[in-house]
Amino acid sequence: MADSSAGAHRSSAISDPWSPAFRVPHERPKLRIKADLLPAISVLPTAGLLGIPLGWLWSRMAPPQRVRVVSSTPGDKPIPLELESWHRFDDLAIYGLLTLGLGIVIGAVVWLLRERRGPVVLIAAAGGAAIASWLGTQVGSALANSRYEVTTAPALGAVVEQAPVLESSCVLLAAPLGTVLVYGVLAAWNGRDDLGRRLG
Repeated sequence: MADSSAGAHRSSAISDPWSPAFRVPHERPKLRIKADLLPAISVLPTAGLLGIPLGWLWSRMAPPQRVRVVSSTPGDKPIPLELESWHRFDDLAIYGLLTLGLGIVIGAVVWLLRERRGPVVLIAAAGGAAIASWLGTQVGSALANSRYEVTTAPALGAVVEQAPVLESSCVLLAAPLGTVLVYGVLAAWNGRDDLGRRLG
């Protein structure tokens, strides 16, 4: 008699929607690699090509370093003017902020591809942001060197402008970090198991 009453109580608890034992059966969304592979392949180079305008913008914004020529010997380096050596940090900081902003934009735009949301496209977006960051250093350095190129030998005591430089490769991590951070925040804020793919 006790067993039958316990069984009836258990069955009523399971059928009761307000019971803690009640669970709505639903199918877990599966990871679709093949379906997302082609969009991911398109996202990777598209995001990477953004490094060209990034490098051009940095070459225009980064300040040059003014130096004074103190020796006519070819091996001797000119001496920076007072406080001009700080521009080495300014060049790095400007590029870091630009790449971080680019990574945030890439992460937000890729999130708008609702039907392709997931780790496959995220990896492609982060890889594209890393390529854009590297390509920006190459394009930016080339444009800056051509902009501040010294065509004639400067006279002794003359003040010339040296092209801005990027002295640390750690700045390449800013763009993919921004992409992953924004995409992760949006995925956590979405709160759906399929990230809203079925609503697209």
